[in-house]
Amino acid sequence: MIRPVNKSDIQRVLEIINEAAQVYKGVIPEDCWQEPYMPEEELREEMAAGVRFWGYERNGRLLGVMGRQDLGEVTLIRHAYVHPEAQRLGIGASLLAHLPEGVTQPLLVGTWAAAWWAVRFYEKHGFRLVSPEEKDRLLRTYWTISPRQIETSVVLADGRWFSRGTRP
Repeated sequence: MIRPVNKSDIQRVLEIINEAAQVYKGVIPEDCWQEPYMPEEELREEMAAGVRFWGYERNGRLLGVMGRQDLGEVTLIRHAYVHPEAQRLGIGASLLAHLPEGVTQPLLVGTWAAAWWAVRFYEKHGFRLVSPEEKDRLLRTYWTISPRQIETSVVLADGRWFSRGTRP
């Protein structure tokens, strides 16, 4: 079952994100790694900034989360994680299929360039990499991240982005 995440789920959401993010350790630049990967305060700030999370629940246990942030001309997919014990069961794909419901504007997702598995996941589901120049512009416009993270990230977009005559 996919359902909205609420404040009573925060500890489980943090557990999912921080355990799943362990795959980044030693892959992303060392100066971008922190423990925990996402502190509780950061998660609460993301939610306050309009990131709405959905969770995949099975047998009363939250197994995966994915956020969506509607920004008017685009919608961002944010913080997509599946608990390591539940990966490769279609949970991420189910969440990614659910999040665009009711969205008419283009979807964008940013991830670490070195996280080839994440890039492949999004490409498998119809997203394509934008150019490096466009990536830099999009990350500076729609995300609040450090220059170092901009330098070491990629942006993928859905077909709506590429079919637009003019881009925001």
